[in-house]
Amino acid sequence: MAMVTTAAKPALGTHNANHAGEQQLTMRLLIVEDDRDAADYLAKAFREVGHVADLAFDGEEGLAHAVDGQYDVLVVDRMLPKLDGLSLIGALRSKGNETPALILSALGQVDDRVKGLRAGGDDYLPKPYSFSELLARVEVLSRRRGSREETVYRVGDLELDRLSHQVARAGREIDLQPREFRLLEYLMKHAGQVVTRTMLLENVWDYHFDPQTNVIDVHISRLRSKIDKGFSQALLHTVRGAGYVIRDAK
Repeated sequence: MAMVTTAAKPALGTHNANHAGEQQLTMRLLIVEDDRDAADYLAKAFREVGHVADLAFDGEEGLAHAVDGQYDVLVVDRMLPKLDGLSLIGALRSKGNETPALILSALGQVDDRVKGLRAGGDDYLPKPYSFSELLARVEVLSRRRGSREETVYRVGDLELDRLSHQVARAGREIDLQPREFRLLEYLMKHAGQVVTRTMLLENVWDYHFDPQTNVIDVHISRLRSKIDKGFSQALLHTVRGAGYVIRDAK
């Protein structure tokens, strides 16, 4: 197990100042790290600056999460139980998954870095490291991916154009309020994936409050009436006890 030393852990709260006044887009990250203390630290640090972080503690679990979820960046420790980090990334690339991956490792020699990059990693950061550098590198990877991100999302006969802010189903234009558009955009970006209430609060409303509030239910109901009413197949579904999912009925 590749341990993260205390030197790699700046005090939480010190990195927020680096982003004061900047408009940061929320990233959804997967951290694959078998050192639970290090993993919890990273998750807390990323969340503190406004990002969403999921955790996996071995390579097999990390691979399953990376395949099933839609992440902006993967932060992967090189030395992992069950499946090492390089094999995890290689398996993803073989499936056509191009999610940017940053490798963390105590192995910092040039040959080690080259091996990591050749395995499909997009960046390589030796331990110990500062969180501010890790954050900067992750943000660069996310921006690179964002520049190639689709501008049109499609689920079945439903189409959303992110640039023109137009939505249509089966050629019929649908008029959405700004919040409804953001909600649909987020659901379609994660099409086929169950999206939790917490994820919607953090990524569509941009702030945290009581997850039991009915604001989500109200907006989901309005959105469903606009995109599904009058059509033979529903696209927007409630997953009891879990959240919501938008998927093609076929």
